[in-house]
Formats: sequence, C-alpha cells, structure tokens
Amino acid sequence: MKLGAVYPQIELKGDPEAVRRIGLGIESLGFDYLLAYDHVLGAVHEGREPALTGPYTELDPFHDPFVLFAYLAGLTTKLGFASGVIILPQRQTALVARQVADLDLLSGGRFRLGVGVGWNYVEYESLGQEFRTRGARQEEQIALLRRLWTEPVVDFAGRFDRVDRAGTLPLPAESVPIWLGGFGQIAYERASRLADGFIFGGRVNDMATEWAAMKTRVEANGRDANTFGGELLAGGKVPMEVADKLKTWRDLGGTHGGIVSMKLGFDSADAHLDYFGQVSDALA
Repeated sequence: MKLGAVYPQIELKGDPEAVRRIGLGIESLGFDYLLAYDHVLGAVHEGREPALTGPYTELDPFHDPFVLFAYLAGLTTKLGFASGVIILPQRQTALVARQVADLDLLSGGRFRLGVGVGWNYVEYESLGQEFRTRGARQEEQIALLRRLWTEPVVDFAGRFDRVDRAGTLPLPAESVPIWLGGFGQIAYERASRLADGFIFGGRVNDMATEWAAMKTRVEANGRDANTFGGELLAGGKVPMEVADKLKTWRDLGGTHGGIVSMKLGFDSADAHLDYFGQVSDALA
C-alpha cells in the first residue's frame, strides 16, 4: 500500500512556507504522495436557497492543486501527487487536459488525477458551468481527457464539449490515471465503469463491505478488479488508531492510504508533520 498525506490547507492559512515545509517534510519521512483537495471559491453559506451543505465556507483557504503540485514537483524528487478531488465539471475540459499533461510531464509522471462533481453550486455559477448536469458532464469529460492525452489530433463532438481536429501537444508519456471520489451509490457505479480507482473519504462505515462491493461492480462491467485502485483517507486524534485503520485497509487489498491531520487542533506545519510521522511509525 502506498502511503500519503492530505495537505492541511484550511489550517495553514495559505502560508507558502508551510507548503514548502509540508512537501519536503513528508518526502523526507518516506511518504509516497501528497494529496490536496480542490475548491476554486469559498462561498458564504447564510441566506442560500437551496442551502449549501458542504464543510467549507468563504473563511477556508485553498491552493489550486495544479499550481501547488507544480511548485512542489520542482522541490522534490520522488514524492507523488494526487488531487482529491478536482471538481472536474466546473472546469474547461481542454484546459484541464493541458494542465494535467504539463504537470505530469514536468513532475516525471508523478501525478494522479482524482476527480469529483462537488457540492458548491456557487462555484459552478461563478465559473460559467451548469450545476444540474455535472454528473453527465463528468462522464463525457473523462472520455475526452483520455483521448486528449493519447491522440495528437482529436475530433470530438459531445453533449458538452466540441474539439474540432485539435490536440494538446506535448502529450504525457502515458495516459494519466483518473480516479473518482465521492459518496453514495451513483459515485460508486460511475467509478466502476470509468475510473482507474476510487477515493473513499471519511464516511466509510464498513471498509470490507464497501471495498468488496466496489470490486464486484468493476467486474460486473467486464473490467479487472485486480488493477482497480482503492484509496482510504483516514484521520483521528490517536495516531495508533489511524494506523490500525490503515492496516486493516491494507489487509483488505487497499492500494493507497492517505492520512488526514485537519481538525485535530494543529496550528503549524511542524505539528502536522509530527502527526504524520507518528501515524507512519505506528503503521510500520
């Protein structure tokens, strides 16, 4: 199982020195990758109809994952990077293809693209995309991204995107892995058909049951479940308990485990790094 850490963006206040310390620090601790969440905008929740139900507001700082990882790729040599998740349907597909291809090339193939549909309709409106059709658009985008990364010239006409005999050279050395994240049966079903893996967040009640069900879905779609990746994001106040959860996940065949240090009262990059190290030591 590859071991990762989630960048604690809401608690480091956008501090560029914290970005550098976390990136270099987890690489020196022997972690395989750094994962970052994505929000272009934080929105005021009060007075919205329908209500915004997600956990982040206008007070929570975020870095753009593509920019964050490009910066850290230049500082590190082995550390991998994963978005967990880019809210794909609110972004322009061709632009994402270009950004991901360059990030993958400049990092030496160290990037994994995690995507999802999100919950913040204010972001969608601000970025000029329709919130209601985000699931269908994501499905079309995944197919188009894979073509843009493997074909020098693409001719594509879909419901949401049109590419008229154009391409995004230079292509990445290989098609970048696309993983899905989310909650509920629709996200699971979509991933089993389209994705290279799935990112399970903190709402997993029964790891064994949900992971087995996901692999069954993958096989039902005529795909090899043995090549389908599974990532669990886990956190908690007691490092040993987090390590035990990740050990269980590893024993179940989980391929990636990400440690979440947010909302535990840490107020510095060094405090987060110390926590990551404690969980890693307990896991070892």
